[in-house]
Amino acid sequence: VAAKTDAAHRGLAALFAAHDIERSYIALVRGAPRPPAGEIRTRIGRSTHDRMKMAVLKTGGREAVTHYRTERTFGPPGAPLAARLVCRLETGRTHQIRVHMASLGSPCLGDPVYGSGAPAAAVREALRESGLARQALHAAVLGFVHPVTGERLRFESTPPPDMAALEARLSDL
Repeated sequence: VAAKTDAAHRGLAALFAAHDIERSYIALVRGAPRPPAGEIRTRIGRSTHDRMKMAVLKTGGREAVTHYRTERTFGPPGAPLAARLVCRLETGRTHQIRVHMASLGSPCLGDPVYGSGAPAAAVREALRESGLARQALHAAVLGFVHPVTGERLRFESTPPPDMAALEARLSDL
């Protein structure tokens, strides 16, 4: 979001601070989180082991809240190899979704920083074939009330071609 005026900038900053922005993301993850839907409420800050990464912390950091829902799983029933999630943010911490999904044991596919462990061979092949060269995370919805006009705005975006191609290939598992 970019503001054209100081008034709009101040208003948008206030909306973000009050968590009055609708943000929804699509994530393709390794395996599937358990439970399939829920709320992750942790503290996120710099990792004490690797200062280049963020991490879930027991003390310190800042509160981070992500609501997630599994929309679809890929692979054998009962033992999914991957899943499509919708993640809705209450807060907006650096790498929040990536850190939270990894903390559940279902990191975003293609994530070189938080995606510890390799996905199943069939998922690796789907990643190669799709050409996805980044984490499988897409900002799908942004909604807010315009701080100057009061108009309710909502923007939706479909996943880009590389992520859509990955999902299509995962559908064949």
